[in-house]
Amino acid sequence: MDLPIAAIARPLGKTRENDQAKVAALMESIDAIGLQEPIDVLEVDGRYYGFSGCHRFEAHVKLGREMIRCRVRKATQTVLRMHMA
Repeated sequence: MDLPIAAIARPLGKTRENDQAKVAALMESIDAIGLQEPIDVLEVDGRYYGFSGCHRFEAHVKLGREMIRCRVRKATQTVLRMHMA
């Protein structure tokens, strides 16, 4: 499923730096052949939360892409809290 990047909250995004060489390599690959592995996203109460695929997500943002391919899994507030712990 493709989701708007702006609709995906990244609650842990500020906790670490991405490897910029990896982001740059992914940007080249995504630009040439598209995203090969979707990011994993939790859907909780109609909102989307991304906890994996940090490098792929940043590559899309830097490429100016508005959408990103995701694997969406419905989850509860309890599961969301466990991911944020």
